[in-house]
Amino acid sequence: MNELLIGALAWLAGLLLGGIFFGGLWWTVRKSVSSQRPALWLLPSLLLRMSITLAGFYFVSDGYWQRWLLCLLGFIMARLIVTRLTRTSGEDQTRSATETSHAP
Repeated sequence: MNELLIGALAWLAGLLLGGIFFGGLWWTVRKSVSSQRPALWLLPSLLLRMSITLAGFYFVSDGYWQRWLLCLLGFIMARLIVTRLTRTSGEDQTRSATETSHAP
């Protein structure tokens, strides 16, 4: 099979894995906030998301570091996409230069 096609499929697999991982994280956090026992949501979700992601990376790479790297690139891009799609409308899109997240 053409290496370019294999690379594109590895990248798409990374997008899918990232969508599953970060979309699942978003869903889990939303469920755990309203739950009486958030640990029952967070721990199993973490184990499931990590298992799917690691198995996906293992099968996609097939021992080739180039495929692994393209899959990782897709995974990171999926993080950016899911982060942008799951923002609430009231959130500030950019942080002010004067705003700090720590005490002076």
